[in-house]
Amino acid sequence: MTATVSLPRNGRLFPAFVIIGWRWISRNPAVAIAPVLVPFLFLYFLRIISPAYLFPGEIIGAMLFTSQNIGNWVLGDSATWRIQLALQDMFVASPLGKVQYLFGIAVSNLMAALPAYVALGIVLALSYPVPPMAWVFLAMAIIVLWLLFSAIGIAISSRIKSRREIWPVGNFVFTALGILSPLYYPVSVLPPDLQKVAYFLPGTYAALFAKGGMGMVPVTSLELATYGLLLGGLAAVGILISVYLYRWRTA
Repeated sequence: MTATVSLPRNGRLFPAFVIIGWRWISRNPAVAIAPVLVPFLFLYFLRIISPAYLFPGEIIGAMLFTSQNIGNWVLGDSATWRIQLALQDMFVASPLGKVQYLFGIAVSNLMAALPAYVALGIVLALSYPVPPMAWVFLAMAIIVLWLLFSAIGIAISSRIKSRREIWPVGNFVFTALGILSPLYYPVSVLPPDLQKVAYFLPGTYAALFAKGGMGMVPVTSLELATYGLLLGGLAAVGILISVYLYRWRTA
């Protein structure tokens, strides 16, 4: 008589990914320091180059930039786990689906960004009178960009064939998207042609939505709702395309 092995269908999946992210920070504190320093370096040089821009708005830009940059970390982790450690094969053989896997890696990398969010949030609260509801608008923009760019990162990672491609591909894609999206600065300062490109990027509407909700950008309720819908719509399309393009089973 052949014994039947039943695989468990339930488990503490997301807490496990949170622990992975936390262990990354606890073993190497530089992981938590780097995401804090990078946005502040941008802020420092922007204050020197363009002191006329509203400083609290630049802080929001730094928080949104951090959300976009998580996609680069997700790309690196996912590609390394697949190419070097062959961990993805284990997840493919498990009951775990590719959407759960994507979200798990995104949660893991979010842990490394939490110190940056906390530090920037404290600076924002000290430099600008933030209404309670405005934090909700900011949190919504951060979460949407985090999910979207994590999906983009993992989709790109599945097309990378060697470890040598991880660093240049990730840095090129996410740096370009971070620069073209007017997160730190108003979209009006871009050349007309780049403004047209910027209005196709979800980061543009995340910035307008968050800054409009904070009262830093003069917007009507209808315009704010429009920015939110455009952000959500572009993000939903981007996530669906990314999940479709992601190669879950490589064999």
